[in-house]
Amino acid sequence: MSISLPPLPYAEDALAPHISAETLSFHYGKHHQAYVNKTNDAIKGTPLDDASIEEIVVQAKKDGNHGLYNNSAQVWNHTFYWDGMKPGAGGKPTGAIAEAIEKDFGSYEEFKDKFAAAGANQFGSGWAWLIAKGGKLEITNSPNAVNYLDDSSVTHLLTMDVWEHAYYLDYQNARPKYIDTFLDELVNWDFVNENLAKA
Repeated sequence: MSISLPPLPYAEDALAPHISAETLSFHYGKHHQAYVNKTNDAIKGTPLDDASIEEIVVQAKKDGNHGLYNNSAQVWNHTFYWDGMKPGAGGKPTGAIAEAIEKDFGSYEEFKDKFAAAGANQFGSGWAWLIAKGGKLEITNSPNAVNYLDDSSVTHLLTMDVWEHAYYLDYQNARPKYIDTFLDELVNWDFVNENLAKA
């Protein structure tokens, strides 16, 4: 058994003009697919052949298998990233996440500033994260493929991809503009609320 590329939760042109169909065609169809292919090549004939993507990521990190970790973590991260966006979304959240943001950051505007800074200040390739840990929200960033699946105290709530292939066709080197657009136009707060309910 092998892992497969999960379907996008929307059409490739659904996030336009904020993220173009061309970007999604390359990012999802080429990059994400390549991570799936490389993960499958690495687990073939091993005890991880029947494992879930989460189990593969955690075991690869435990074993110090950097190649498998990088590719499998990218499979998981990208799927989580796609689910964290939807057409006609973004802006101020509602529900439990709105209350938690108000409590832990003081205001949505303060959250937005800190999340944007986490993405803008991630040197090179990586991710900005909103996580829940110890009953509190935290904003972090991580290099390359790193996530927190090996830490049972962490619940992933939202991620933003700041690898150049996530935005370069649409925004060139203007990463801050991509970040603002992600927050103002794309964040799927329903997905974030679903994740918060698991924390």
